[in-house]
Amino acid sequence: MGELALILVGAVLVNNLVLSRFLGICPFFGVSRKVDTAIGMSMAVTFVMTVAGIITWMIQYAVLNPFNLAYLQTIVFILVIASLVQFVEMVIEKTSPDLYKSLGIFLPLITTNCAILGAAILNIQSGFGFVQMLVFTIGSALGFGLALVLFAGIRERIELSDIPYYFRGVPIAFITAGILALAFMGFSGLVK
Repeated sequence: MGELALILVGAVLVNNLVLSRFLGICPFFGVSRKVDTAIGMSMAVTFVMTVAGIITWMIQYAVLNPFNLAYLQTIVFILVIASLVQFVEMVIEKTSPDLYKSLGIFLPLITTNCAILGAAILNIQSGFGFVQMLVFTIGSALGFGLALVLFAGIRERIELSDIPYYFRGVPIAFITAGILALAFMGFSGLVK
């Protein structure tokens, strides 16, 4: 139980996919202007990352490894992720048209979100069992969502602040992301 807690804390805070491993930067900057949109994107990524982690882990150990097809790992994983994103896109379009419009192009771009592929590959490279993989994947998704929502909250506050003209927009967003990443580096000694 202690090992699983360490894996969870490590995935959420210490080895945060966005702020420590710099994966998934595109949606991190693209969908972080409003907290509502960031929450919607976080939920979509959490679903896709968790289900993709489960399916890719099972494919790796039930098909790719026994038949010596491990060299197809990246292609198979991308196909799984793309299929899941199509499913999520259809569900969000039917259930929440406003969220679908606000996510815009970034929703289909979950397919190319390297955080999802990175989490699936890290599961295999780490040699996790099923339960460890599940905890790591959920922790990674929660870490992605935490980073995205925190950043969106900060950006909403920045929009209301008096920022010098040359720092408005992208420059202040990059500076803020850098400071946020430095803050998350403070967790590096928490779990080995």
